[in-house]
Amino acid sequence: MRDIVFRGSAFDDFNAWSKADKHTFKRLVKLIEETRRNPYDGIGKPEPLKHQLAGCWSRRINVQHRMIYIVTDVAIEIISCKFHYK
Repeated sequence: MRDIVFRGSAFDDFNAWSKADKHTFKRLVKLIEETRRNPYDGIGKPEPLKHQLAGCWSRRINVQHRMIYIVTDVAIEIISCKFHYK
């Protein structure tokens, strides 16, 4: 199973959810667990991104927010877990 790595401000985003919105935080934890098991399928409607974010994948946290991540051989690198594609 791949490791989870937070890049840039993604870990700050993750921690912010734990304080601001417990429901969204639980959803995000579930998405991360699912992504770790199967990076390209499952809950959150995973989709490959295009243009500047080519090579990244996205899953819906909720209507407004997305989790953006990169899949490598050894890790899931979470780039963002707040807002829409930035």
